[in-house]
Amino acid sequence: MARGQSPTVRRRRLAGELRRLREAADLTIDEVGEKLECSASKISRIETGHVGVTPRDARDMLALYGITGDEQEALVQLAREARKRGWWHAYNEVFTGTFVGLEADASSLRAFQALLVPGLLQTERYARAVIRALRPDAEEAEIRRRVAARMARQELLSETPPPEYWAVMDEAVLRRVVDTPEVMAEQLYRMVAVAEKPNVTIQVVPFGAGAHPGMEGPFLIMGFPEQADPDVVYVDDSTSSGLYLEEPTDVRRYGLMFDHLRAAALKPDDSVELIAEAAGRFAEQAAVPAPVHQLEPRTQ
Repeated sequence: MARGQSPTVRRRRLAGELRRLREAADLTIDEVGEKLECSASKISRIETGHVGVTPRDARDMLALYGITGDEQEALVQLAREARKRGWWHAYNEVFTGTFVGLEADASSLRAFQALLVPGLLQTERYARAVIRALRPDAEEAEIRRRVAARMARQELLSETPPPEYWAVMDEAVLRRVVDTPEVMAEQLYRMVAVAEKPNVTIQVVPFGAGAHPGMEGPFLIMGFPEQADPDVVYVDDSTSSGLYLEEPTDVRRYGLMFDHLRAAALKPDDSVELIAEAAGRFAEQAAVPAPVHQLEPRTQ
């Protein structure tokens, strides 16, 4: 499947351009709202990407900022494209469009998890057990819907071109029994197989590494192919929709944290070997045969 730019990223880019052009025109949000006869909060939400902007509103704002001709038309067209729906709208009761839309258009994904296998690597049975544990009051239909949505997300790693995916996880992820030893064996063998993809790197921070920056909690750094789209850090929070960090200082801080985690982790080859060993132990406990798998040397 070929990848196309998501409407979420288009909306984010347009929001940044509208904010930049307003500031260049030396206008405040209140002044724009007054001149366009709308609330200042509407302008603010448009500029922060919290709401979309109609092509008509975009044209009116741009005209106020003195933008005409081809430049205006290009940005109005961007407003049209930003209103299109991404594939995740089929699961709008599960996903927030912001997260999945950004993830879908990222050219690089750097993830850290301390307790769970990252969502893009989870098997269906593992994902079901995790979702059931996190949402004990959920109906079975909701759990099935959430599992299906998570599986749909995973197609991202096989798209053309695929993003560069680098996942670092604590050794606790390999030791915690989620559901049953059989489910764990299947899950860990799946990780070993996915690690063979040329665009995927998996590392494990061993218990022996002691304290590390990732103890603060899981996070994901999303990088984008266009210079106009700066990196975004998503900090996972199961009690809310998560926190998005875009300020350069925050992005640099999490980038440095990820670099420290990579340095503290086992090398990719050694990490995959550790995962395979853990999978083998779970397979023995579950009395299930291990899949035929040959670890290939990985060039970094």
